Amino acid sequence: MREFLVEITTTVPEGTGQDEVDRRRAAEAVRARELAAAGHLARLWRPVGEMRSIGVWLAGDEEELHEKVLGTLPLRPWMTFTVTPLQPHPNDPGR
Repeated sequence: MREFLVEITTTVPEGTGQDEVDRRRAAEAVRARELAAAGHLARLWRPVGEMRSIGVWLAGDEEELHEKVLGTLPLRPWMTFTVTPLQPHPNDPGR
C-alpha cells in the first residue's frame, strides 16, 4: 500500500444541531479505529487550536484512498481534503 499525507478540514454546516454533530463525531471515532485496525490509518494529529487534522493514510492508490477509505468517514460530507502522495526518502531515519 502507498502512503499519503492527508490534511482534513472539517466545517460543520450552519444550523446543524449539536446532537447531529455529536452523533457524527462519535461515529467518526469508531470508523477511525476500524480504518486503523485495517491498516489504512497510520498516524493522526490535530494542530493546536485548529479544527483540522493531519494524518498518514494508506491505500493501494489515490482513487482507493478517496473512495474506500476517506469516503467512508461519517464526517465526510463536511470535510475537505488535501492529499499528498508520499514515497520513501533515502535519508529517512525510520527506515
